[in-house]
Amino acid sequence: MKSELVKILRCPASKQKLILEQSNVSDFEIESAWLVSQDGKYRYPIQKFVPRFVPKTNYADNFGMQWNYFSKTQLDSHSGHSISSNRFWKTTNWKDSEMKDKWVLDVGCGSGRFTEIALDAGAKVVALDYSSAVDACYSNFINHPNLHVVQGDIYELPFNLEVFSFVYSLGVLQHTPNPELAFNALPKVLKNNGRICVDYYEKSWKSLLLLKYWLRPITKRLPKKTLFKLLQKITPFLLSASNLLSKFPFIGHILKKLIPVVNYYGILPLSKQQQLEWSLLDTFDWFSPQHDHPQTSKMAKLWMENAQLYDIEVIRLGHLVARGRKK
Repeated sequence: MKSELVKILRCPASKQKLILEQSNVSDFEIESAWLVSQDGKYRYPIQKFVPRFVPKTNYADNFGMQWNYFSKTQLDSHSGHSISSNRFWKTTNWKDSEMKDKWVLDVGCGSGRFTEIALDAGAKVVALDYSSAVDACYSNFINHPNLHVVQGDIYELPFNLEVFSFVYSLGVLQHTPNPELAFNALPKVLKNNGRICVDYYEKSWKSLLLLKYWLRPITKRLPKKTLFKLLQKITPFLLSASNLLSKFPFIGHILKKLIPVVNYYGILPLSKQQQLEWSLLDTFDWFSPQHDHPQTSKMAKLWMENAQLYDIEVIRLGHLVARGRKK
């Protein structure tokens, strides 16, 4: 952890300033220490260069497992494609020049898929995740001077109010126990006139027909390692079947959805091996989360309005995207 991060941190329980104690510094970063509230009641460890404000085990353990295994899969610098970059800029509608030297919060960073894009824009990025995915994110950008990684709870963000110029959370909020409460925490740490962008799975009659929602009552209860090993074995066969069905004239795009696997064939410019890896990653992401709460556009807009944001946009870009500014 870099020492400048302490300036924007606060105790999530008491809301007090945090004091650094017993720090062990390695290569100009704090490798291990304690962050202690001013009244001394609350203590949070810094371990492996990351401040940690959550229990060791939690509802997001599957994401920790997922992103530590697929730590580089969706990084543009690893895939050789601009898939994550294209999605980030299209979803947020921000400009990289606007983010330079600004404090940016990436909520639900995973292994840093979108963290990389914000860092490349010259932003000071705080990458936050509830799971042990923070370790993968830190390792991926270990030498980057503008990276700060925090393991924290979206419901009790460990930051001072009105710190960030940009806040985004992509592919995350639907996997929290209460997406509305999770969203409501984000504008509080946003500066006046700061920008926010979130996305959700869209709730509709079509989404209810998706095979994953028929299988999830079973799969989400399986031990995560068991589920992952099962998907490792069957995903190649499911993907082959889905690809075969997709070639049927006129109805192929419908038929392939009958196979319970994420299939990017003909959608993303991936090699055969990359397609298999992305498919396994995102199929596990379908079936393993404890929570999956799609939202309607009406609800997404209402939450933005209730947070007294302005310049609100709610649009469909594969996912349901909500953007706004803080007054």
